[in-house]
Amino acid sequence: MPIDFSNKPGLVVYLTAGDPSLDATYDIALAAIDNGAQVIELGVPFSDPLADGPVIQRASERAVARGVRLSDVLGLSKKLREARPQCGIILFSYLNPVIRMGLPAFCAAAKVSGADGVLLTDMIVEEAGEYLAEMAKNGLAPVFLAAPTSPDERLKAIAEHSKGFVYAISRVGITGTQDQVASDAEGLVKRIKQFTTLPVAVGFGISKAEHVQAVTGFADAAIVGSAIVSLIETSQPGAEAAAVGDFVQGLRKAEREGR
Repeated sequence: MPIDFSNKPGLVVYLTAGDPSLDATYDIALAAIDNGAQVIELGVPFSDPLADGPVIQRASERAVARGVRLSDVLGLSKKLREARPQCGIILFSYLNPVIRMGLPAFCAAAKVSGADGVLLTDMIVEEAGEYLAEMAKNGLAPVFLAAPTSPDERLKAIAEHSKGFVYAISRVGITGTQDQVASDAEGLVKRIKQFTTLPVAVGFGISKAEHVQAVTGFADAAIVGSAIVSLIETSQPGAEAAAVGDFVQGLRKAEREGR
């Protein structure tokens, strides 16, 4: 089933689970949802997050140092599902923690946690046979990353095997805030939409209301990650949820005013 982005523009918020704590991540997620985020990506902290920029790397390092594990993130997902049944929840992880748990055990646990889907940053569609089978068995949506450098043949495979939505990377490189949306993004979304009717969400570098407004002019949703994680990092202890709630509300308000 596709993620419901009918209340356009779709807004996906990424959080590094366990930064600054699991309880704080729960409160922050609720604040994001209640202020307009339709999907929460719960990032599983990992010791070597190569695809991420310095902001998310630091958050992951802090969470790892606190002992946050994949099992903790699954528990957080379950708690969020119970509190906000309507929200989309995507588990966002590198492959290693999942392999350590075992694909069948992980997919079964993800289903129990109430997650809608999973995005494994370093799982490529060409090698995803076992993963896709286990995801289908448990009714979970696999989300794959599509890059501007991907040839059409690969985009077609990504589109065919994705469920929920397709994650379009706005530019090549690591995550992080940018001054403007990469010019490659719109062309990539158009190319993906040749092969699927699923929603397409654009991420990497989306950090301002103007970015969200620009992206949702040609895509179904915007994904905001590093800007949120940076805000959490710089907020006073205990004030993170309120800060994120205000930020998400500002993204929504500015977009509505720009229509």
